[in-house]
Formats: sequence, structure tokens, C-alpha cells
Amino acid sequence: MNEVNPLNKTVSSNYIQQHLANERTYLAWIRTSIAIIGIGFLMTNIHFTFLSKLSDMADAITTITGIVSIFSGIGIVLFSTYDYIKKTKQIDTQTFKPSKHIVIFLSIIILVLILGFTFYFFLII
Repeated sequence: MNEVNPLNKTVSSNYIQQHLANERTYLAWIRTSIAIIGIGFLMTNIHFTFLSKLSDMADAITTITGIVSIFSGIGIVLFSTYDYIKKTKQIDTQTFKPSKHIVIFLSIIILVLILGFTFYFFLII
């Protein structure tokens, strides 16, 4: 009774595997942004709960790292959403080009956060 009419196929249905892979990639970016925000919250929470008496510099590094992680997570969500929509259109029009910008953006963010964490941990030791 629920037969699929081949005349009602959409352009996107021709590229189902590519669209599903695009969605999985988008969800991976979302998980990454949640993890980055969570790490920033965790570091800030642990510092100000247990180690806030260390120094003003440690407080500043912790605050800056927390703020950077929150804004980085938000930026990743926005950038990955834009990239997902762009890739969806490119898949349907068969003009797909891999994006290097989001990878470079995320790599720089991760590097900055790792440097902040490293500097903080050397400061508290």
C-alpha cells in the first residue's frame, strides 16, 4: 500500500550515503564542541573550588582558558552548521569540495587550549 513512486524522488535521495556521512561528520563536530566547552568548565570549576588560593596569574589563566573554550565551542557549532549546510548543497549539485577551514580552525583552537592548560599546570606544580 505504501509504494514508493520513483517519480517523487528528490535530488538528495540519489546521494543518501553522502548525506548520511555528512550528518555523522556534523554530529562529530557537535560532540567535539561539547567536549571543549566541558573541559573548560571542568578546569574552571576545579580551580576555583580547590585551587583558587594559588595566585592571581593562575586565576587569570583559568578564567581566560574557560572563556576561550566556551567561545571556541560556540564557534565550532556555528562553523560546523554552516559547513554542513554548504556540503549538503554541494552534494546535491555534485560540486563537493573538501573544506580545510574548519580543520584549521579547530586545530588552532585545540592548540591554544592545550598551551593554556600546559601553562596552567606548570604554574600550579
